[in-house]
Amino acid sequence: MRLSYVLRHFALAYENVPQGLIGYSDSLQPIVVADAAGSFFQEKEPYPGTPNYRDWVGQRVPFFFDAQPAAPLLTMQRGRVSINADLISAAFYLLSGWQEYFSDERDRHGRFPYAASVQKQYGFVTLPVVNYYFDVLKRAIEHVTGQALKPRRWNGAAFAAFISHDIDELRSAWKAPAKAALLQRSTRRFGALLWQHFTQPDAWDNLESVAAATARYGGCSTFFILPQSRPGADGTPNADYQLSAGLRQRLKALAQKSCEINLHGSIGTATDPLQLDHEARKLQAGCGGLRFHYLRWEPRLTPAKIEAVGGFAYDSTLGFAEHFGFRHSYCQPFYPFNFASGTAYAFVEIPLQVMDATLHHPSYLQLQGPEILPALQPMLAEIERFGGVASILWHNDHFDPANTTTGPQQFAEIMEYLRERGAAFLTGNRIVAEL
Repeated sequence: MRLSYVLRHFALAYENVPQGLIGYSDSLQPIVVADAAGSFFQEKEPYPGTPNYRDWVGQRVPFFFDAQPAAPLLTMQRGRVSINADLISAAFYLLSGWQEYFSDERDRHGRFPYAASVQKQYGFVTLPVVNYYFDVLKRAIEHVTGQALKPRRWNGAAFAAFISHDIDELRSAWKAPAKAALLQRSTRRFGALLWQHFTQPDAWDNLESVAAATARYGGCSTFFILPQSRPGADGTPNADYQLSAGLRQRLKALAQKSCEINLHGSIGTATDPLQLDHEARKLQAGCGGLRFHYLRWEPRLTPAKIEAVGGFAYDSTLGFAEHFGFRHSYCQPFYPFNFASGTAYAFVEIPLQVMDATLHHPSYLQLQGPEILPALQPMLAEIERFGGVASILWHNDHFDPANTTTGPQQFAEIMEYLRERGAAFLTGNRIVAEL
């Protein structure tokens, strides 16, 4: 089960991967992986033992299920390779999301928290560890076959960028300045803001300019639209707008310009398939892609609910709200693991790596504007190195010129970096089509 799931994704990460070469020590394959997981996957504990760190291609990489830390990672003979750490089990553990499925830790939004993760505990959230494991497998295959394996390409480019925007608020840009005016007892300023609110478009009602900002770099925006305006049962806010006829017309016009219009599932949809199906039908936009509001995701329920509703080619919820990086330690799209059946789900996960709010929110990283791109560059370089997909979420309200920390300037700096590095800017459905 572990071997099949991991090797399926290994075959997606490289071009023309030969089959049938890798197995465990009881097999006859020329590449033999140490079986070192013991009874871990039968006991269903969320966390394995402390990883052993090894140097691989200039990087210090954590290896779980490494029972022979003193042995070389690879033992090579003519036509045969022994891998002396259980890379298959380690890759399966991270890629499947085993830790969050079997952990009971959840934050106030019902999410598996970064603080409870092995990525946090061992400090490798910005390292795509599974991709490094795959690089070891690649080296073994090249030794056995004498043929080089090339990383997959995206529309001819070495890596891709997926630019998305969650549309939570369209009509609330005036609220914070109005509140400040009231606190300052500036009735004239408050009145002007109130008049502006009722007579002029809101600064956050900017879908067309958001799409234009992405298009300047050769990309097409993917919008996740929130069709529910009533708060969730726990009081968490949903949209501040209605899915009106006028908004539908604007979304249709954006789709005609090659933007992608998808569902931003409201509070409750991550565990309620009837509500999820209702909102997908309400949006009436094809809904090829999905992302849940507040990045809510219950690993024991949500993937099965997505599959049950059907019609979704991909999801893009799985990232840590608290830190940029790789929640599943992998920089490419993958098929979520179905713990009930022991196979993969049919829909693709395009993992989320960067969210604007993560970078500066007082509860999260609190980076200043000039610090953002330098902080992200090492992670983006890893994505480029392994032919992955850089998934960037920039909310429409962050395109407000008044935002000078995680605003349009910081978005432009990231986009310029990605363009200079040669990323292929692709929508979610285009990414799925290339798998």
